[in-house]
Amino acid sequence: MDAFTLISIVLIIIILYIFAKGVVIIQPYQKGLAIRLGTYVGQMNPGFKWVVPFITTVIKLDLRTQVIDVPSQEVITKDNSPTDVDAIIYVRVMDPERAYFEVSNYRQATVSLAQTSLRGIIGDMELDEVLYNRDMINHRLRDILDKETDQWGVKIERVEIKEVNPIGAVKQAMTEQTAAECERRAAILRADGEKRAAILKAEGLRQSMILESEGERQSKILQAQGEAQGLRIVALGSRPLDKRAITVLSLNALQKMADGQATKIIFPFEVSSLIKQGAKFLGAEDLVDTDDTPQIDLDESILGDLPDPAEIAKAVESVKPPESPGADTAVADDVPLGGSA
Repeated sequence: MDAFTLISIVLIIIILYIFAKGVVIIQPYQKGLAIRLGTYVGQMNPGFKWVVPFITTVIKLDLRTQVIDVPSQEVITKDNSPTDVDAIIYVRVMDPERAYFEVSNYRQATVSLAQTSLRGIIGDMELDEVLYNRDMINHRLRDILDKETDQWGVKIERVEIKEVNPIGAVKQAMTEQTAAECERRAAILRADGEKRAAILKAEGLRQSMILESEGERQSKILQAQGEAQGLRIVALGSRPLDKRAITVLSLNALQKMADGQATKIIFPFEVSSLIKQGAKFLGAEDLVDTDDTPQIDLDESILGDLPDPAEIAKAVESVKPPESPGADTAVADDVPLGGSA
């Protein structure tokens, strides 16, 4: 191989190397910033690009939404409760030129600004507000960051508080407070259950006493009506008896009363009438016949109105227990089971 051929090969390799050094490929989600000899040339769109090598620098910036993690830091709340707080920031480069030329590292600058702003926001709030108002903290922090980073060409799309963790004794006190609150609610539920049980028990006892009283009342009504019917039968049946029959019955009753071990003998109130009637029964004459009792024909009408089976069934239904313990029991009205005595 001669010297000319060797030099040609070396020149070709140098030319290819120089050409390769000037090749730049911009991805679809990127923007390129071309700087030649310390002078900003312009932006480069996605695709295959070639620049003058060695004197041109291409800065590629990602235009996609990026997730920046804010490290956990200890923050003192308004009520002097130390708390560890961290967050997540979603940012997006809107102006590549300002994002590169206005700030040295927009990611690190955004994280530092988020930490200082977060300390200021939580420092003006009590611990309970921090725990229950995360959405408010997120919105305030996003507004502060978005306003400050707008001059860098960076947009804060979203901010989320990832964790709020009280430190040491504060967390233990919160745990004890939560346990005490659970015990209080359990005690209230138990007391309410016992109260309801006592009310239901008293209501059941009251209903039972009402039903028992109603049963006794219905029983006394039936018993009184039966006795009234018996008295009517005796009264109406004894009217056609003559004085002789009454005398015989009186003497028999007197004999039964005198029979036994008793030392006292009870005489009827109208003993003179009894002697007079006994003498007349034995054959003595009476000057005036005072037996003017009219003869009455006896039939089934003396029994009066007998209780109807339907009315008896209705009376039984009225004293049955109610279907549910909580329902009001309707006390049955007096049901007439027979005729008037």
